[in-house]
Amino acid sequence: MVDSILTIRDIKFRAVNAPLARPIRTAVGAIPSAPLLLIDVGTDQGIVGRSYIFTYTIATLAPVARLAAEIIPELVGQPVVPVDIQRNFDRRFRLLGRQGLLGMLLSGLDMALWDALGRAADWPVVRLLGGQPLPLPAYDSYGIVDPIADEGAIRQSLERGFRAIKIKICDGGVEKDVATVAAVRRMIGPDIALMVDYNQSLDPPEAIRRIARLAAYDLAWVEEPVPAEDVQGHARVRAGSAIPVQTGENWWFPRDMANAIVAGASDFAMLDIMKIGGVSGWVRAAGQAEAASLPASSHIFVEATAHVLAVTPTAHWLEHLDSAAAIMAEPIEVRDGCIAAKGPGLGMSWDERAVARYAV
Repeated sequence: MVDSILTIRDIKFRAVNAPLARPIRTAVGAIPSAPLLLIDVGTDQGIVGRSYIFTYTIATLAPVARLAAEIIPELVGQPVVPVDIQRNFDRRFRLLGRQGLLGMLLSGLDMALWDALGRAADWPVVRLLGGQPLPLPAYDSYGIVDPIADEGAIRQSLERGFRAIKIKICDGGVEKDVATVAAVRRMIGPDIALMVDYNQSLDPPEAIRRIARLAAYDLAWVEEPVPAEDVQGHARVRAGSAIPVQTGENWWFPRDMANAIVAGASDFAMLDIMKIGGVSGWVRAAGQAEAASLPASSHIFVEATAHVLAVTPTAHWLEHLDSAAAIMAEPIEVRDGCIAAKGPGLGMSWDERAVARYAV
């Protein structure tokens, strides 16, 4: 264990475009691969903290890397104190706001700093937060599926022990939604939880109409039926829906979450660690979820969220959508449908040969 305070020596950023085991089809476009910005925070003690951010489209990799280059110099020489660093950035960017690429970058830096602290202590981050690695129930997350072509993959998910499956819908009219959901429900049986995700593709009246047609299929939730920023629209859908509504993956920092809670926008909270403020922001958001009695699930970033979800009082489901597996030296493991945090730190090490292969 390192006793002295860690100091940031340098920060390196590398862009990769990693292949996905299952390219993701959504109602608003396809994600064929994972554009990732890898973050390595070097310290004066030789410890390196790691994290990554997922930019959704390769077009944003270069802009976020340039933004990172502007922020690096002011961090070099500072102690590794992620809460204070995030507070300082909050003040610096108060007039701009921290959403978008800037928010993603700041959250990624926060995760890398926590990773460095965990590695210095030779502990997983979950222990720094007062918890321990726990096997968290995960659901296997799919894009838009073809019930015939994808049946083998879905059955393989069940064989791996997953007790929940999520699919995306809305690549056609309501009849196609119903046919897809009905086919998947028949395939997985009545005892496996089934969630659906509209990826913000409807307006409130159409969402209410479609959800009514899906109510017969015992869905655990319907996710982001309307645009994420429309918290009043989500509240309206929730009031008219027989299926619980899930949203939250596009809440920027805990303040967005607070606004959604006040509006009554969701039955649950789905937190994205890259948008909610990294580990530091997640801890604050988890307190809000507990106060509002909202079951909290994670959105992608399986490695980091296995740590923070384990100390979340209202922990619900962990989303299994492993966007960074191709560049990990030791990809996350699924055991009997559950995922547990690994250490030290956030438990991530790069496969440098893969990083070089997929560099952009």
